[in-house]
Amino acid sequence: MVVVSTGEYYWIEDKRKDAEIEVLIGAFVKFADSSQILLVDDEGEERWFSTKNMKKLKAVHPTSVSGVEDMIRLGDLHEAGILRNLLIRYNEHQIYTYTGSILVAVNPYQILPIYTSDYIRRYNDRKIGELPPHIFAIGDNAYHRLVRHQVDQCVIISGESGAGKTESTKLILQFLAAISGQHSWIEQQILEANPILEAFGNAKTIRNDNSSRFGKYIEIHFNKKGSIEGARIEQYLLEKSRLVAQAYDERNYHIFYRMLVGMPVNDKKKLHLTQASDYNYLSQGECLECEGMDDIAEYAIIRAAMNVLLFTDDEHWQICRLLASILHIGNIEFIATSVSNLDCTVITDNKCVSIIAELLEVKVQDLVDALTTRTTYTRGETIVSPMNTEQSLDVRDALVKGIYGRLFIWLVSRINDAIYKPKPEPKAYRGSIGVLDIFGFENFGRNSFEQFCINYANENLQQFFVRHIFKLEQQEYNLEGINWKNIEFTDNQSTLDLIAVKPLNILALVDEESKFPKGTDRTLLNKLHNQHQSSKLYVKTKSDTSSLFGVIHFAGAVFYDSRGFLDKNRDTFNADLVHVVNSSSNKFLNSLFTNELRMGNDTRKRSPTLSAQFRRSLDLLMGTLSTCQPFFVRCIKPNEFKKPNMFDRSLVCRQLRYSGMMETIRIRRAGYPIRYSFEAFYDRFRVLQPMMGPRANMNFQQAAEVICRKVLPKEEWQVGKTKIFLKDAHEMILEMTRDASLNKCVSIIQRVAKGWLTRRRYIRIRTSTLLIQTVWRGYSARNKYKKIKQGYMRLQALIRSHTLKKRYDFLRSRIAGFQARCRGHYMRHQVNKKMKALLVIQSSCRMYAAKKELKRLIYERNVRLEALADRQLKERKLKKQLGEKKARVEAERLYQSRIRGVKEEVAIKIEEDRKLNRQKSFTGDRRPEDVVDEMISSVVEQGGEGPAPRQFKDLELKEDDESEEDITGIDTPKDIEDLSEYEFSKYVLTYFRPIHTAYNIKKPLAAPLHLIKNPGDQVASLAVWITILRFMGDLPEPQSNKSTHDNTPVMNKIYRTLGRNNAYKKELAEIQGIEDPKKTTKRKKLISMTLKRKTKMPPELSESVDTDEIISLNSMIEDRPTTVLQKLHFIIGNAILRPELRDEVYCQICKQLTRNTSKESLKRGWALMCLCLGCFAPTDVFVKYLNYFLRAGPPDYATYCDKMLKRTYMNGTRSQPTSWQELKARKSGRTLVLPITFMDGTTKKLQADPATTARELCTALARKVELKDCFGFSIYIALFDKVSSLGSGNDHVMDAISQCEQYAKEQGASESNAPWRLFFRKEIFTPWHDPAEDDVATNLIYQQIVRGVKYGEYRFEKDDDLSKLAAQQYYVEFGRDLNSDRVKSLIANYIPDHYITGPKALDKWTVMVISAYKHGVFYKEQCDSAQVKEDVVNEARFKWPLMFSRFYEAFQFSGPTLPKNEVVIAVNWYGVFIVDDAEQILLELTFPEITRVSTQREHNRQNFSMLTLSGSEYTFTSVNAEDIHDLIVTFLEGLKKRSKYLIALHDSPDDNKAVSFIRFRRGDLIYLNNHTGDTVLSQGCCQGTNTRTDQFGDVPSDLVYVLPCIIRPSPTIVAMFTSDHKELDKLANRASVVEGLSPTNTQHTLENYSMEHFRPVPARTLSKALQTVKRRGRDQLWSCTREPIKQPLLKKLSLTENDELTQDACVAFLGIMKYMGDLPSKRPRSGVELTDQIFKSAVHNVC
Repeated sequence: MVVVSTGEYYWIEDKRKDAEIEVLIGAFVKFADSSQILLVDDEGEERWFSTKNMKKLKAVHPTSVSGVEDMIRLGDLHEAGILRNLLIRYNEHQIYTYTGSILVAVNPYQILPIYTSDYIRRYNDRKIGELPPHIFAIGDNAYHRLVRHQVDQCVIISGESGAGKTESTKLILQFLAAISGQHSWIEQQILEANPILEAFGNAKTIRNDNSSRFGKYIEIHFNKKGSIEGARIEQYLLEKSRLVAQAYDERNYHIFYRMLVGMPVNDKKKLHLTQASDYNYLSQGECLECEGMDDIAEYAIIRAAMNVLLFTDDEHWQICRLLASILHIGNIEFIATSVSNLDCTVITDNKCVSIIAELLEVKVQDLVDALTTRTTYTRGETIVSPMNTEQSLDVRDALVKGIYGRLFIWLVSRINDAIYKPKPEPKAYRGSIGVLDIFGFENFGRNSFEQFCINYANENLQQFFVRHIFKLEQQEYNLEGINWKNIEFTDNQSTLDLIAVKPLNILALVDEESKFPKGTDRTLLNKLHNQHQSSKLYVKTKSDTSSLFGVIHFAGAVFYDSRGFLDKNRDTFNADLVHVVNSSSNKFLNSLFTNELRMGNDTRKRSPTLSAQFRRSLDLLMGTLSTCQPFFVRCIKPNEFKKPNMFDRSLVCRQLRYSGMMETIRIRRAGYPIRYSFEAFYDRFRVLQPMMGPRANMNFQQAAEVICRKVLPKEEWQVGKTKIFLKDAHEMILEMTRDASLNKCVSIIQRVAKGWLTRRRYIRIRTSTLLIQTVWRGYSARNKYKKIKQGYMRLQALIRSHTLKKRYDFLRSRIAGFQARCRGHYMRHQVNKKMKALLVIQSSCRMYAAKKELKRLIYERNVRLEALADRQLKERKLKKQLGEKKARVEAERLYQSRIRGVKEEVAIKIEEDRKLNRQKSFTGDRRPEDVVDEMISSVVEQGGEGPAPRQFKDLELKEDDESEEDITGIDTPKDIEDLSEYEFSKYVLTYFRPIHTAYNIKKPLAAPLHLIKNPGDQVASLAVWITILRFMGDLPEPQSNKSTHDNTPVMNKIYRTLGRNNAYKKELAEIQGIEDPKKTTKRKKLISMTLKRKTKMPPELSESVDTDEIISLNSMIEDRPTTVLQKLHFIIGNAILRPELRDEVYCQICKQLTRNTSKESLKRGWALMCLCLGCFAPTDVFVKYLNYFLRAGPPDYATYCDKMLKRTYMNGTRSQPTSWQELKARKSGRTLVLPITFMDGTTKKLQADPATTARELCTALARKVELKDCFGFSIYIALFDKVSSLGSGNDHVMDAISQCEQYAKEQGASESNAPWRLFFRKEIFTPWHDPAEDDVATNLIYQQIVRGVKYGEYRFEKDDDLSKLAAQQYYVEFGRDLNSDRVKSLIANYIPDHYITGPKALDKWTVMVISAYKHGVFYKEQCDSAQVKEDVVNEARFKWPLMFSRFYEAFQFSGPTLPKNEVVIAVNWYGVFIVDDAEQILLELTFPEITRVSTQREHNRQNFSMLTLSGSEYTFTSVNAEDIHDLIVTFLEGLKKRSKYLIALHDSPDDNKAVSFIRFRRGDLIYLNNHTGDTVLSQGCCQGTNTRTDQFGDVPSDLVYVLPCIIRPSPTIVAMFTSDHKELDKLANRASVVEGLSPTNTQHTLENYSMEHFRPVPARTLSKALQTVKRRGRDQLWSCTREPIKQPLLKKLSLTENDELTQDACVAFLGIMKYMGDLPSKRPRSGVELTDQIFKSAVHNVC
């Protein structure tokens, strides 16, 4: 009884109806009991078996259960085992299987991830069997055998059509190109040849979507190093009949379909092409598209491959012309007719013939004659006869086949020209690896001459395989005397004899019949029947009328249709068609038919037939293969439906049978594929047996046997007469053992070498160590002796000092006693004297206290008496009203209340007096901040901020719980630069007038310290000096009896003095003659001033000043006292507005601080220095001297001043002096805190300092609220009814606050009560603004909009728009919860007050808001609140562009006339608006209309210009010219980078024959499909669509202009590019439209020369902050300086070693400075002396 277990496998018979083969199938036991067993076979079918029949079933070998990688290891060596092994691996997506060194590949019909670069690296240099089977392993072994043994290799890929031969060929080529290691251009060219050959030679058949309809043999050439040198391709038997006829569900060649869908529209129009369904040659199979194949992308790949293979554009165009002509020829239709009783044909569509004639460049009539008539040449006569319809169709098809066949041959030849490289030397080595990809065995419903030739080629390949695997191998075994049993196999030599070997074979009969003029297909068939019907391999049909005959091939019987055999074999091109080709003016077409044009008619008749040509090329191929060592790849097609995961056992088994796979496995299993000669084996593996003796006397056979016995298993290898024979696995074992032995030998050599080197190094180190020890011991002994000697000397000194100390102590004690008695007497006398003085002081204090108490008591008594009298008076008055008792009580209550008030008043007065006395008695060291507080204590009064402006009352300051963020932090590392050469005294000697010194004085100056040329600046400097003296207390304040109160700010007075230099000449002379500083002059009237200008416009553009009235700065100084704040404003204001005075002011302060003996004056001076450093910075000339001066000052002052100096240099000089807020912060000892209000009502507090800018505040605020989109958010300051934007740039915030305080003072208020407020809000949008990018920014803008609508900042023209916004606000707050009462209660929060003043206005607006809510898109689509906010922001941006603009005051300088010259420029996201003060738009320019923006400075005036498309140029003058220019340029460049619209500036060139470039005319609008303007600006080419012609293709960037717009431009803008303007011509001639500066000739400047030829600038270590302002990152050696140089300017002189030349250069520069007056001289020198000093060295030295 047989015991069966569940899960066991057995072989069973396949009894399915669709089983075409009788092969066992595997099955496993699913269920088993005592009587029956349920088996499930590999196809999933269940079958029941009785336990009695189980003895007949054979168990499956374990190797066949899970499958093996190499089928020679199969235990079940039969067809069922092979078939099941392939099935198992196929289901596991393991499509490759070995049969020894033969690879079996099953087509998966899907893409598997096993062909990546990682797999290429994994299979590189690996033996077959080390890794799982793979196509890469075959390529790797072929490559390394070529390199190692220098024997040519070949890979023969065979299989049926659709089995995957073409893909395997491409993978082999890809692998060889990757591992060759060169990665050169030739490798890329070889790989790019495949797309072209596949397009022209592959087509879709019913069996394969990419079937090769030709055979090719690719031979890749390698040099001795293994690098690819070139390649050569041979093609065989292109199937030309497919051009004119296709079966159902088949296509013509791929190139036609790809050309029609991938070619640009313009090119298709030139070739008169439409779509594939319009052409007869493409639509016969009713299959125009192939699933999984993108014809458009494939056409682009073909174009790129042609470029790589160096096809010219003209060649590509000529190919397209011929392909188009073939399609048009197929559409020619003929109609049968008769002329003179002769059958004739007429072409129905002459237009089609005209198109063909145009493309082929032939005459129309010649083409018609060739297609409808036949010319016969007999005995010198020419006979023209008409042809019937069938004959005309044959001639038409012959023309197409001739053109396409020769075109394909030319393509292969052209590719070979590119990839084939001749040998560099005739004797140079060149190996090759050939890859054969030839058509598979074919058996269709109708098989013609092409299938006969194809199957004949497959018979030859099968015979080659049989001969190589079976015949030669068994023959060699017999010759070598190997113990071997012959294996029977199927030999197809008899089939080859029938077809082409024995006499009167089939091909010979076909050639013979083709030579007879009257030979027909029927006569040919009769001859075949008569000659071969007796052969077993020839099949004759039973019907005599049938045109079929059969041949039994190795793959089975195939029946061929003899119709058309002779015509296809002749492959002739008749004389009429040759004449047409010869008459063509197309040189390319003529070159294809060169051979035919050279031959005459008789020669063409004797030309070899197609079968003869094919046999000749096939014989050459077989000869080539026979000289190479072959590798075989058998491709298997798993099913006929081209679907993945479908395994047809019958189909696969049939392929395995005719491929001889069973016999192959047997012979590979029993045979010895690896064989070596004894000597070669010994040379390679001798390392495995080291003790073999010398090679000269070696018996190589015995040595080989010894090695094999040692390494290989017994009885698995054999020794022949001349060779040793091994199994496949033996070579891998030997190689691995050899590698291990070599590694072991190398390790031994390395160990010995490293040991020798280490011992040598140890000896050298030991010798050196002994020497070092000797020297060190001597050194140590000497040091020890010195220490002992020094110790004895110290001991002597101690003993002597002890003796002297005892003597000194004795004398000191005596003198100390004497001194004590003297001091005691003196102190007693002093104590008595002080006690008397103390008693006097105590009595005086007690008397003062008693007097004060007496005054208080008298005051209280008088108040009490007065209160008592008042009480009695009130009691009498109240008695009448309340009665006597109540009146007494009420009067008493009022009396007691008044008494308590008096007591409290007295207590408060006492406390104030106490504090005043304590403050007066405070003395001691104070910080610099305390000094500043003391100085400004008279200015800072108890006061607070006034009320907020009316329009911002709803945003009153709220307490913010968050901590204040410090944005003034700056690293203040100690400077390590040596500034000892920059003493203030040296500066004084160099730059001061000779009459001045560096030391403190207490009288007015007769002249400024520096040489100042401007008279106004000279007067101002003298006035500043007097103010500094009064500030420091060195000059008393003037006594004035006038009680006038002037509210005019000091800065306004200084503004009025600017530009009046001539008016100060007389006053300057008067001031220089002052003798008595207390002398007063008559005060002159000051011109009234208004609030400062909105912009810092140049004086010539402001309101003109009356120059007749002379204003005396001295009058403000001398006739009345001024406050500390006024003095500060006067000193700092003059330094700010007069840059020439900045160094003068610092020098005046430094002068008064030098050798100043007054401590109070010093403190005041240093306080003034601190305040000045916070407002303006010195020039580069004085900065190092000032820094050195600060270092020498008090430490606390130096630290504070250094920080303020760095901050001022970092952020630039301010435009306004110190504000009251800054002084208040300094007095309180706290940092300056600025509260900034957001539009949602929240307030953030930031720490600031005098140098804080708007950009710093904006950055800190954005960081604090996590604002991402910061652009356009600005700081606003509001005062009374005025609101001003500080922007987000480098404007100082404290300047704006100082201006507000000055304006408040001018209005009669105090600086301390100026009601200014700071706000953070959106000022301007970018044209590409997207609210969805930043939720925080969108919320802030939304709050700003709804608040602005509520308080009238933004206004709607229609009530519906206002109600819609209110509905959106309600939806944001409450969502979809609609409550009418709630809406009504919130109307006042949403609608402006003037809209709801009427009695029924509230109800009206409630209804409107609810209606807008219900009809709103946000309600219907249930949008979230964030999306609604985004919609509000977008609507506001489009509705109020002017409200979100940056405004700049400007003056029109030139250009087309505007109604006003004084204008306001508004820049917003839409464009540039020119408006007047009433906000009336004077000019509107959108960004697409602006072509160029430039800025320039002329005569102290900053201009900027805008050039438009119409050619108009507008030039404006503004102090903000650079800001306007930068903002417009930012928007233009940003729009261009994001734009998708181009304008053609030129017509496309006619000589551009590249197919990919589109055609356009000037002014055409081009849309970028996949690119943006950034691509156009950065690359030379882009892809776009011409909106006029809808043509898509490449566009050269140099012929187009990127429109700065995001949406499609208006037709008006586009039309402007077609007009003739000079500006458009300029656009066409320059690469960048927007320029930062106007084009000037700045190529040859001293600055540019200095960059190349001047010496490098030495590193500066003063401070990082001093190096980042005003381009002072490096010293400008090329610009003006007032310091003598210490090194030559030129690099070549600074590097020379000639000290004399260096010294002469410095002396010459010193002479130039003295000659130009930049360096004062102690003694006057004539101009001749100075010029001699300058030119002396230059005359004698050419350097």
